[in-house]
Amino acid sequence: MPDSVRGEEAALVAVQHALAGRPGVVAGARALSHFGEHSLGWLAVAGLGALRRPGRRRAWLAAGVGAFLAHAAAVLIKRVVRRERPHHPSIAVNVATPSRLSFPSAHATSTTAAAVLLARATGLPLPALLVPPMALSRLVLGVHYPTDVLTGVAVGTAVAKAVSTVADRMEGDR
Repeated sequence: MPDSVRGEEAALVAVQHALAGRPGVVAGARALSHFGEHSLGWLAVAGLGALRRPGRRRAWLAAGVGAFLAHAAAVLIKRVVRRERPHHPSIAVNVATPSRLSFPSAHATSTTAAAVLLARATGLPLPALLVPPMALSRLVLGVHYPTDVLTGVAVGTAVAKAVSTVADRMEGDR
């Protein structure tokens, strides 16, 4: 690793060096990126769940609302913070992005909110299954610093908690 690569850039280079050359890793990371773009994949999953599971419709819709709100929160924070995406020559950028802003990762934010809320709808341990691959994919693709991703997970968790609280209150008012 070149001496000029330090801190979070060094972490990105290390992740890419360890993983990006393995068969299917970059392609899988790109697939996750496209699925999570603007939280559209999570909105589709939530909508499909609401249609297929009418008895749990509110929980599935809450997951969609949470994913959307988490994405919106990440975009708002990005516009305030204005941190640019990684651009060191040692970091390979393996996917196009809709903006140059990176903090926090909207993919990590919406995926975390969706996973937490979908876990409520399904009873499955979805945060442990869904969040790590999406978070790691953002590093493999070279489009986020580790703190972008970690902050996205924290914001997504907070949004999911807020949506859960509102959903529970609405359910209690029924």
